[in-house]
Amino acid sequence: MEKAEPEAPHVLILPIPAQGHLKPMLKLAELLSYASFQITFLNTEYFHHTFLSSIDIHAFSRRFPKFQFVTIPDGIPPDSPRPGKSIAHSLISLTDAAKPAVVEVLVSLRSKSGRPPTCIIADGIMSSAAVAAGEEFGIPVLAFRTYSACCTWTYFHLSNLIEGGEVPLPDKDMDKLVTCIPGLENVLRHRDLPSFCRLEKADDHLLYDFFIAQASAMRRASALILNTFEQLETPFISKLASIFSKIYTIGPLHCLSNVDDPTALASTKSIFWQEEKGCLTWLDSHPSKSVVFVSFGSVVTFTLDQMLEFWHGLVNSGKPFLWVIRSNAIIGVDDPRKILEDLKDNTKGKGSIVSWAPQEEVLAHPAVGAFLTHSGWNSTLESIYAGVPMICWPLFVDQYVNSRCVSHVWRVGFDMKDSCHRSVVEKMVRDVIEMKNEEIMKSMEEISKQAQESVKESGPSYCNLDKMIQDIMSVNLENINRRD
Repeated sequence: MEKAEPEAPHVLILPIPAQGHLKPMLKLAELLSYASFQITFLNTEYFHHTFLSSIDIHAFSRRFPKFQFVTIPDGIPPDSPRPGKSIAHSLISLTDAAKPAVVEVLVSLRSKSGRPPTCIIADGIMSSAAVAAGEEFGIPVLAFRTYSACCTWTYFHLSNLIEGGEVPLPDKDMDKLVTCIPGLENVLRHRDLPSFCRLEKADDHLLYDFFIAQASAMRRASALILNTFEQLETPFISKLASIFSKIYTIGPLHCLSNVDDPTALASTKSIFWQEEKGCLTWLDSHPSKSVVFVSFGSVVTFTLDQMLEFWHGLVNSGKPFLWVIRSNAIIGVDDPRKILEDLKDNTKGKGSIVSWAPQEEVLAHPAVGAFLTHSGWNSTLESIYAGVPMICWPLFVDQYVNSRCVSHVWRVGFDMKDSCHRSVVEKMVRDVIEMKNEEIMKSMEEISKQAQESVKESGPSYCNLDKMIQDIMSVNLENINRRD
């Protein structure tokens, strides 16, 4: 009598309900599904309905029959706007609500199958909830930090900044170098620290304490997953190895695949915004590397004055531009829709403004020669993979660290943080499009090639994904043998 196939590994995935975090987590879940894993993906009740409207759930279910979504509360009243009172309060509410919710889900899953999931993969920001639940049920937790290795290393030293007297910032010299983060002594300035380190808002104190707590909990995880590649961040990956015995670098995740499936990425592109594909046709009419692509992501907002500075800088550069401006991106005005319509009218003949764009396809388009970006980590990796130099204007948390790495560590773009004056925008756009900086062009070509090689079969990131899959399968087999 033939021995039955062992039960497939079952992975419980706990993300943060924000596009920049959900996108890589969904892609990882998809890759694990192709390895025949059972996936339980936790989504907050509020965002789950929005997410379902962005995908063909029936096609998704046919492709991934072992993939199920389960909803949990986010701790915010249903009729309250998201992100709620503030980002800090939302994160605290979410993690507080997640702790009992994850335990409840684990109890339910165990009662249905007779065993708990093989492991939990949780966003690093959800470490306290995931690790507490994992320890209660004896389940290993893999922390998936959707930031860069450099930024992850920085977060592990937030306490050092306080102990070293660098936070609160001792003076107004924002260009003073940080001295108490090993390996970054001659890299980060005070202005390059995560945004909440400035302690300018009441919220910042809450965020600072929150991230210290999550970093502390993350140290108890069994392994660390990073959406980066070895050649890009070797020094910081090596430093993180002093905290984690296992690190899986599997980036750039957006273009990593363990199957030959042309529809494999269908579920992990835009989650909350409708893409205007017509912009690709607009790009077709422009020469190679002549267009500036402008997008500040799914969360960043700006004032009318800031928006107009960007607009004048772009127009004055004389270079055509494709600019993503969400309907909710402009703040502090009575009628943002009217302002947006006027801006579109004045842009005709100079550029194109859309509400959302298929970013990966835009960056891969031969007409695009520069990317004016908020320096979110997904956008940074996508630009590196496509070989498009960046102009960085960060506004939130890790973006400040990323932009510094772009300009002074990897040297694949410019950093214009804390300023969006039209003259600066104009000069940087011209410098990139006209290829006046040979070092940036050479560095980007080299690093982009490394990124592309890393996700090929036998490449480092591809092999690291396979190693992670094998390690989870080994844990699953051990659990089966122990139970039998």
